[in-house]
Amino acid sequence: MKSITPAASVSGLVCAMLVMASPVSRAVEPYHLLKEVPIGGDGGWDYLSIDPMAHRLYVSHATKVVVIDTEKNKVVGEVEDTPGVHGFAAAPELGRGFSSNGREAKASIVDLQTLKTLEKVTTGEGPDAILYVPTHQEVYTFNGRGHSASVIDGKSGKVTATIPLEGKPEFAVHDPDVDRIYNNLEDKNEIAVIDGKTHKVLERWPIAPGESASGMAIDLKNHRLFLGCENNLMLMVDSRSGKVVDKVPIGQGVDANSFDPEGKLAFASCGDGTVTIAHEESPDKLVVVQTLKTARGAKTMTLDPQTHRIYLGSADFEPAPEQKKDGPRVRPKMIAGSFKVLVYGNEK
Repeated sequence: MKSITPAASVSGLVCAMLVMASPVSRAVEPYHLLKEVPIGGDGGWDYLSIDPMAHRLYVSHATKVVVIDTEKNKVVGEVEDTPGVHGFAAAPELGRGFSSNGREAKASIVDLQTLKTLEKVTTGEGPDAILYVPTHQEVYTFNGRGHSASVIDGKSGKVTATIPLEGKPEFAVHDPDVDRIYNNLEDKNEIAVIDGKTHKVLERWPIAPGESASGMAIDLKNHRLFLGCENNLMLMVDSRSGKVVDKVPIGQGVDANSFDPEGKLAFASCGDGTVTIAHEESPDKLVVVQTLKTARGAKTMTLDPQTHRIYLGSADFEPAPEQKKDGPRVRPKMIAGSFKVLVYGNEK
């Protein structure tokens, strides 16, 4: 069930070259579909996140978070009452998880063992992306309508800071070596650089030639950020200077990015039904090695760094309705009960 677009058909030759050049030969094997995990139910979905040590995948779905055992590839539980949930961040050392509930401007604090909600914390308007920072045992909700980030103490559950961002935040990552949080400001074409101690915005970096970046991933060893941009580009950015050092073309409708440090592979998942996979040849060079065909609308993604598998949310849709000239874009209707998670890997 492996399928590669014509533009990426040369990936076999590229992969062979990389095998000769890299000690991690398995990392450049082409990705292919391994499993579909049915979930069902109605409503949309957003971020996926993983706790690799616990072998758990957390999938936001309408008003709940679905929990999947990644060893058995089956649903093992749900976190209920998370209206308009966007994301879930696990804090294993605290035994807690945190969800960003967009419709009610709150974050749920959840017991990871029982999956029961312990309490809810009020955040800024429209909490979307969510990030756990182990260095300080803090949780950041990035509030789309509030143009801010709420910082929650993971132990007490109290909001300790509200950071004005002056833009619409999307994905974020943390670099513990320099204790900085990097966050895409989608409508400003910028990266906000936040100090983890002071909770202050230190810098704002323009991302030209990229536009409207959503997804973000990080290579901690080489200090590189990977940004998925609306104008069909994945950027590689120096996380120390903010300089764009390279770029590669990707599909349309990008949402998420991931980075596998062992294979030095950067992933960009797109709504057009593709995942662009690029190899970090050097800290200044990114090369596309595969364009993986997935499913239309499968644009949210996460990666398990232990198994190197990627997981994407997906569903089946009715035929697209006729689009009127100069009218608003009309999306096809999702077929009830068809929601699922697609599992891709590069094992033989």
